Amino acid sequence: MNVWGVHNDSLTTELVDDGFISVGWDGLASLDSIPHGRDGLKAALQALYPNAKPRSIAGQAGVLVRFRDEIAVGDVIVAPYKPDSTINIGVVTGAYYFAASAETHRHRRRVEWKKVGLPRTVFTQSALYEIGSVLTVFRIRNHDEEFLAALGSAATSPEEVSEQVSHAAESQEEEDSDTTPRASRIARHTRDFVLETLHRNITHREFEEFTAALLRALGYQARVTQYSQDGGVDVIAHRDPLGVEPPQIKVQCKHRTGTTSAPEVQQLVGTQGPGELSLFVTLGTYSRDALAIERQRPGLRLLTGEDLVTLVLENYAALPEEWRSIIPLTNVLVVADSVGG
Repeated sequence: MNVWGVHNDSLTTELVDDGFISVGWDGLASLDSIPHGRDGLKAALQALYPNAKPRSIAGQAGVLVRFRDEIAVGDVIVAPYKPDSTINIGVVTGAYYFAASAETHRHRRRVEWKKVGLPRTVFTQSALYEIGSVLTVFRIRNHDEEFLAALGSAATSPEEVSEQVSHAAESQEEEDSDTTPRASRIARHTRDFVLETLHRNITHREFEEFTAALLRALGYQARVTQYSQDGGVDVIAHRDPLGVEPPQIKVQCKHRTGTTSAPEVQQLVGTQGPGELSLFVTLGTYSRDALAIERQRPGLRLLTGEDLVTLVLENYAALPEEWRSIIPLTNVLVVADSVGG
């Protein structure tokens, strides 16, 4: 049994809903119709992309060979999910097939998804580096035990899964599979560091204080409410100095990396009066039903962990020193991804 990483930046919820993984190259017919193995795929790709360099054609053919021929039924798939930067893990249940009626990504394999929406904080940084490969389809060799531990975990909370993954990581040599200093890898590492720091290094009460500090960095007046019996409102924010002019923003903070449900969002909505806005802040993600409430409810905004990290990076200089010391970052210049190695 092998563990494979598959990147897909084109499709989103249909991957889990319909149970498959896929790759692009929609200009190619069914890969089963292309004979002569890798050489045949290279010839087909060269015909499709006549101006492509031989090295590029060889790399693309390698991806398609792995997807069509090397991935086997029973192998494990680790699929980073770009919309909310979580990780899905599943087991391959079928051979390659060509979905001719699909609009895009017609080259597919059936997958039974076992773990969906795992936060990146569950895994070690070096494991995240490995699945940050620039390839579309790649073998996970150095940290496969971490992903297998997550797959086999019966735990329901991300924290419990993380503990089991940590045990697996301790028994496996920590080695980054790709030391190329790609700009995108450094950016992803930075985002993971911020998210993990906010998750592991501060308390829930401190997370409320941090949220208020971030809102002040964005130009709002913000104060934390009484910690207990706050009615689901952790921070009050407003634009005017006295807080008497609308709109007033009621903020609920959840210091966790799991999925926030619709009832929790609805609790915050229930506190929203006329002329008031609501903001939910979490380090994790939201269920589909929770996101549906956001779409239907004017004045409600749901911030995921990835949204929060983006705000931190964009407004880092405006944060107080006490928070910058907890999340120490510095500006660097790196070689762009577009520069060939």
